[in-house]
Amino acid sequence: MKRSEVNNALKEMEAMIKEYRFALPPFCNMTPEDWEKAGHEYDEIRDNLLGFDITDYGLGKFEEVGFSLITIRNGNINNDTYKKPYAEKLIYIKENQTSPMHFHWKKMEDIINRGGGTILIRVYNSDENEDFATTDVTVSCDGVKVTVPAGTQIRLRPGQSITIPQGLYHDFEVEKGSGNVLLGEVSMCNDDETDNRFYEKVGRFPAIEEDEKPYRLLCTEYPPAK
Repeated sequence: MKRSEVNNALKEMEAMIKEYRFALPPFCNMTPEDWEKAGHEYDEIRDNLLGFDITDYGLGKFEEVGFSLITIRNGNINNDTYKKPYAEKLIYIKENQTSPMHFHWKKMEDIINRGGGTILIRVYNSDENEDFATTDVTVSCDGVKVTVPAGTQIRLRPGQSITIPQGLYHDFEVEKGSGNVLLGEVSMCNDDETDNRFYEKVGRFPAIEEDEKPYRLLCTEYPPAK
């Protein structure tokens, strides 16, 4: 992706967040220049990859496959310094974007439609070979048990949510004509390095072509404390 595309995506996400009156923590407003001066007091943010993130899954088709997100809080299963057992994210997904089918070995999560259009989440149980199972899928949607055939897309309108347990394949797609969506994610600790099982092999973080200065630093770009 070009840096200009990343910058535009982050600005679009900020506008959506502002529209739905979700207040972000102060570190989300830091400029690249602010990060150059940030000391070790910001190490939790650095170590746990808090802040802005962009993914195109290494496919180079961000407007079709990918989305923008902010990790607001996160523990760290690989670092005993951070004992927080939970995480929270905001995800901005546009009407023509999708997210590939995947599950998590360790993380259970709630996906919440915070505003905008309708999100469609397709679900499959995984079998012993980590393939799609043909069995019916039972999930909890806002405390209500829902059972659907394998491969069903569950529709979440604003305010609705679904609980995704470990081992449950799921993807994201916005219902055509409903508009862009702001999602929330409340989960166990997030670990993108070792806890994502994609059905088809994809990447995670994009390669960035620097055609302009960064508007915000991504969570993988913070300079070390001085």
